[in-house]
Amino acid sequence: MGNKNVSGSVQQVAAAALLMVALASCGVIAEHAQPQSGGQPSSAASQPSAPAAQPGAGDTAAPTPTPAPTPSAETTPTPGAGPACKAVRCTSVLVTGDMLVHTQLWQQAHEDAVAAGVKGLDFGPLLEGQRRYLEQSDLAICHQETPVALPGGPFSAYPSFNVPPQIAAAAKAVGYRACTTASNHTIDQGTEGLARTLDVLDAAGLEHTGSYRTQAESRGILILQTDAARIAVIEGTYGLNGQVPEQPWQVDMLDAPTMIAKAKEARRLGADIVLGAMHAGDEYASAPNAQQLDVAHALADSGQFTMIYGHHTHSVLPVEKYKGTWIAYGLGNGVTELSPTYVVNNEGLLLRAQFSQDTAGKWTASDVAWAPSVIVSDPYRWCSVAADAPQGVCASPAADADTRLRTKQVVESMGAAQAGARELLVTKER
Repeated sequence: MGNKNVSGSVQQVAAAALLMVALASCGVIAEHAQPQSGGQPSSAASQPSAPAAQPGAGDTAAPTPTPAPTPSAETTPTPGAGPACKAVRCTSVLVTGDMLVHTQLWQQAHEDAVAAGVKGLDFGPLLEGQRRYLEQSDLAICHQETPVALPGGPFSAYPSFNVPPQIAAAAKAVGYRACTTASNHTIDQGTEGLARTLDVLDAAGLEHTGSYRTQAESRGILILQTDAARIAVIEGTYGLNGQVPEQPWQVDMLDAPTMIAKAKEARRLGADIVLGAMHAGDEYASAPNAQQLDVAHALADSGQFTMIYGHHTHSVLPVEKYKGTWIAYGLGNGVTELSPTYVVNNEGLLLRAQFSQDTAGKWTASDVAWAPSVIVSDPYRWCSVAADAPQGVCASPAADADTRLRTKQVVESMGAAQAGARELLVTKER
């Protein structure tokens, strides 16, 4: 290398600089900064950023940026929201299952809007029970299972969803910061529906990852800032119900090597914590299938992921601590209609992990807590059936106890309790 002439070296440096400018101008921005006080995301252009290499690209795809320095634990104590922080610096992340809006739910939203004297649809009361949990977390992430329609419809449910967009504003209002969007229903309404959904999330102030409007957008990595840490979210879905997207980059698929490559890129860009989200599994099951186990374990074995969680099965699945990495295989439904056939469809799991930074700067999940939930009707509401009953009785004392017991048995069936996972009693926290 030292034998190259000086003019050639100058030309190479200039070319590299031009390449970086071109990438940035194409929107290849890898970090989404914390929303400003007004609730809207701050402009990516105003944040320190770097060109993101495509997963799997060689080391020469982009210069290695210098990660943002981690503040000194001695000078910047950051306990974060949630339980008492046993380290100097902590941050907490809450995740929930499928946001699956059916006809009954938008009918309920209409009734709630009428009762409140407002026009259109109001999904706020449906989600209101989650607020207390979200407020005691530094970051809350939902899963937008389906595409959304225009505000006035037409709306449709299973098998080809096109749901009211007002659900996004309600999710933001109750406390969510971001949503994953890769699912087997992502392209139910084609490219138009995919793009419309992301536009609606943007308008609501919700950041997102998993599906994309442009190839440049697909190269970015969602990194969310809390007071103490930068948290990357990487998602993939097992399939698209046999549908084929117009472009292969439009939806992130469940592929361990690709997800690991993105995680490495997220670390390279300064992410302190990397979350892996899997949309996979057998519907209404009580245990993960072979694909879930294989992919989750591969992600954990890579050493790049701090925690892994999943959705899709419409049932709660076990939580496992695998070689030091927590994996929540399935969070059930965040919201859904009541199924007369599958009682597990009506249940969900809200999971909050508190991450702590050690003296070497490494972040690990130091507290993992879960709250069981159920959907009730007349009126339709999300309701926690945790032992402290923060919303009072949901369905009935007996039904609530059955849901809680069933959830607890499944959650703990792979050793979660022995590994330290606990039930989240939100009313008992500071």
